[in-house]
Amino acid sequence: MKKIGSLIFFTSLMFGIMYGQQNTVTNLKQEVKDSRGEMTPWSKGAWKTGKYRNVFKDAGYKQADINAKLAKAYYDVFEGPNKVYFEVGDSMAYVSDVKNHDARTEGLSYGMMVAVQLNKKDVFDRIWRWTSKCLQHHGGPHDAYFAWSVDPKTLKHNSEGSASDGELYFITDLLFASNRWGNDTGINYYAEARKILDAMWSKNGTGGVKNIMNVEHKLITFTPDNYGYNWTDPSYNLPAFFEIWAEYGKDGHEQFYRDCADSARVYLHKACHPVTGLNADYTDFDGKIRSTRWMPAAFRYDSWRVPMNIAMDYSWFAKDNKWQQDYSKRIQNFLFKEGLDSFVDQYNMDGTRPEFILQAGGFKKLRHSIGFVATAAAASIMGTQTKSWKFVDALWNAKLEPYEDGYFDPYYDGLLYLFAIMHLSGNYQIIKPQLNHK
Repeated sequence: MKKIGSLIFFTSLMFGIMYGQQNTVTNLKQEVKDSRGEMTPWSKGAWKTGKYRNVFKDAGYKQADINAKLAKAYYDVFEGPNKVYFEVGDSMAYVSDVKNHDARTEGLSYGMMVAVQLNKKDVFDRIWRWTSKCLQHHGGPHDAYFAWSVDPKTLKHNSEGSASDGELYFITDLLFASNRWGNDTGINYYAEARKILDAMWSKNGTGGVKNIMNVEHKLITFTPDNYGYNWTDPSYNLPAFFEIWAEYGKDGHEQFYRDCADSARVYLHKACHPVTGLNADYTDFDGKIRSTRWMPAAFRYDSWRVPMNIAMDYSWFAKDNKWQQDYSKRIQNFLFKEGLDSFVDQYNMDGTRPEFILQAGGFKKLRHSIGFVATAAAASIMGTQTKSWKFVDALWNAKLEPYEDGYFDPYYDGLLYLFAIMHLSGNYQIIKPQLNHK
């Protein structure tokens, strides 16, 4: 039976590969007419040039309209009737996953990144004060780490443990804030970043708590504990952020962080499918797909972030140009074949539809989700094809609004939409130390 099962598996695998390769060839032969011609990506990163590409402008959109698009996206997510940002008292605020009725380190750290990028100091400070007070551990084995989820009404932690991407973003947020605003305006941002970094290196397994980074593999963990220390989430692997830690962390681990950036790039080569470009939500450190107790392996919600993360690394550092351009071609070819206005938000890595559909907000349905539309468009930063313009146009024309069946996610869809608008307008940048802090 084992031999028969292996033969069936091998035959299915070969058929899938052949089918994928055949469709890739078809994609490459597809005639996509556009007066803008083939897209030409920049070859050098902003770290060296100090310049950020405005892809929307290159696509033919007017700067005034681009500015209005960004302002509207920010308004919708942070200020409008369906906002996910809520102020508390005179000095605090939180970002909520409203459909799940909690606040998460994911969204809080995203809100801080938006604020520091767009120079909204009050918003940044409010979120950080609330996060530090309500989610950060002060003492004990988890000291300086964060509970990944909390009820914003009762302030009861839904879990005491961390999701490593939260700490990843908080550290980067705080380093950028230190560079932008200095450390003498009420919050010592650098000291707060170092508090997390130093605590990370002090975790020796006491109480089951470990380093955010797997020090052997030099890759970020799924969770810094006994459960998730030896595997990862592809969307947590942001090489660009580790480069930032190496430049501005100044904690004596600079070479380790540079190694982590390189390791993340190599890992993403393994985690992304060679034909479709898709990746599973979770994998082992060698890129092997990993199912969990709550769902079988597939490209789902976490995975949407990967195209945008790779585009960020391309835009900022451009150290893996050839592979990243090829990745953009593969994933956009696949999605274009699926239908620019109809590709869905969950797939098996070979591009087939999964039998298990992960629910969201009480709905269990495949969708053409704006969050994935946004991140697929961000991949056009690395685009080399005519069809890459079409993804930019698709994002430009997308609307952050409820679906016909009532489903609406202004939190995850909204934040990824806002991030992508920032990336494609050249407003998601490395924040270097400012000469004159204000």
